[in-house]
Amino acid sequence: MRLSLLDRSRTRAGEADSAALAGTVGRAVSAEQLGFERFWVAEHHGVPGVAGAAPAVLLAAIAGRTTTMRLGSAGVMLPHHQPLVVAEQFATLSAFAPGRIDLGLGRSSGFTAPVRRALRETEHDFASDLAELRCYLTGDAEITLHPQPDGPVPLHVLATGRGLDVAADLGLPVVVGGPLLGVAGDPEPGLAALAGYRRSFRPSAQQPAPRVAISLDVLVADTAAEAADLVLPEAWAMAQARTTGIFPPLDPVAVVRRATRTPRQQQYLDQTAAGAVAGTPDQVESRLAELLERTGAAELVASSSTFDRGALAASDAALAALFGRGSRTLPSPEQLSA
Repeated sequence: MRLSLLDRSRTRAGEADSAALAGTVGRAVSAEQLGFERFWVAEHHGVPGVAGAAPAVLLAAIAGRTTTMRLGSAGVMLPHHQPLVVAEQFATLSAFAPGRIDLGLGRSSGFTAPVRRALRETEHDFASDLAELRCYLTGDAEITLHPQPDGPVPLHVLATGRGLDVAADLGLPVVVGGPLLGVAGDPEPGLAALAGYRRSFRPSAQQPAPRVAISLDVLVADTAAEAADLVLPEAWAMAQARTTGIFPPLDPVAVVRRATRTPRQQQYLDQTAAGAVAGTPDQVESRLAELLERTGAAELVASSSTFDRGALAASDAALAALFGRGSRTLPSPEQLSA
């Protein structure tokens, strides 16, 4: 079972955006020391709560501070870019970190209408763009890519709904999260979608068999109450985003507790909190074991964030310990079903 972190460079109230980027790099360095096998960064544009807008640039900074851990984008939003430019960026990263670069690709549009206009968004065929990008990286396109990649740059698809079909048709691994996991709701639709992906998967040179990674917030603390507090800043930011259209920086737990919120905001806050796996080490271990068995995932992508960087670092260390980087070993899906 591969263990990885996704850090979106979340901004925090009272901090400059540069602090969020520095925090991401520092977290990556710590993740490598803890034994995490991959570190993902994301792409967002014009979002007050996220400083991570340029995955290739951020990954270059992280590559310069790490030596063994794989580094990936989760993801580059392909509708915002020309496939050739993305291929060139990640081939360049591969030259600096040979054998360590992964290219995760999504198809989400800009967060707001002004952002979409600024990105010059037009209609794109995600499957065609993805296939074109792969041809550049494998040397099968009519244009020879420079720099030549220093070894393979594996592709991954951030998949919801139609994305699973595209990944299956092209023979690529998927990263899934949210409603597809059924953490806070009915798991059956997500299980059916994953079964469809596995059933229709067409083997490729990169990926001979279907592969699923699951992404969700995972926060570990000494007590369940402390873990629930760690979830609050992100849950409150999500509630505000869904009701005001603005995804804000993270607030301290004390500020979130004092905040006046509407019944609808409380509902969204509760939904986001329910979608996280948070608790003591034993509680988190039990919930993750069930989730990994149910989904048959090959990788856990912990997308956790909270205001308190020290508490987040402690949570990362506790999660690493659950996966055998310390005193605990989380059972594999095969062990659980035996």
